[in-house]
Amino acid sequence: MNAALRQALSPARCPSGGLRVHIEGEPCVLRCSGALWVLNHRTLIAADLHLEKGSAFAARGQMLPPYDSRATLDRLEAEIDALQPAAVVLLGDSFHDARSVGRMAADDKARLDRLAAGRDWIWLEGNHDIAALAGAMDDLVGEVVETMALGSLRLIHEPQPSVQPGEIAGHLHPAARVAAHGRGVRRPCFVTDGRRAVLPAFGAFTGGLDVRDPAIAGLFAEPPMAAALGRDRVHALAWETLR
Repeated sequence: MNAALRQALSPARCPSGGLRVHIEGEPCVLRCSGALWVLNHRTLIAADLHLEKGSAFAARGQMLPPYDSRATLDRLEAEIDALQPAAVVLLGDSFHDARSVGRMAADDKARLDRLAAGRDWIWLEGNHDIAALAGAMDDLVGEVVETMALGSLRLIHEPQPSVQPGEIAGHLHPAARVAAHGRGVRRPCFVTDGRRAVLPAFGAFTGGLDVRDPAIAGLFAEPPMAAALGRDRVHALAWETLR
């Protein structure tokens, strides 16, 4: 990591294994789960849950294990239990398609309601779930917005072109190839240069786009830091080491 990037991010290891950084001046923690914790606002941000992706594939005859929503909600609940956030912001594509809410198991839906109780719960619109959210707010707790300001941060589902100070986005599912146990392993990752950040997909059945792809790399004027998710820590990766 070059000196300018290190100065912008001021990275520091947290006891949780996460990586504390500054994004447009806001202290944040890149969590091992793939969620972003914004400390001064006690806000937990997670992108691209894609709930009910398994059932969407099953409806088209492509059989996947039907447990993706449960696994994703397990991870989200663990983060909420650990951090006790004042607010949870889901950064778009929380549901995989327009009919996802109707396909959710009753206990998964009840758990969503329970997790939202006593805190602000905000759904950002994504390209996959804009119709689902528009048609299901009688069945879901929380507020639906297109974008949201949080201190010096601006939360949005899809990254916007050109310089966007403070932008926190998802949509692209960044992933990096890292060496582990003598072989290359592809892991979801955060990408940030201290001015903006792209979050990894939080959902259990989500794929990843190589962080070096122009759709991601082109968002940054200078090489950013990739921060790959490990089992119990987030690994900061220098851009020039990526393969």
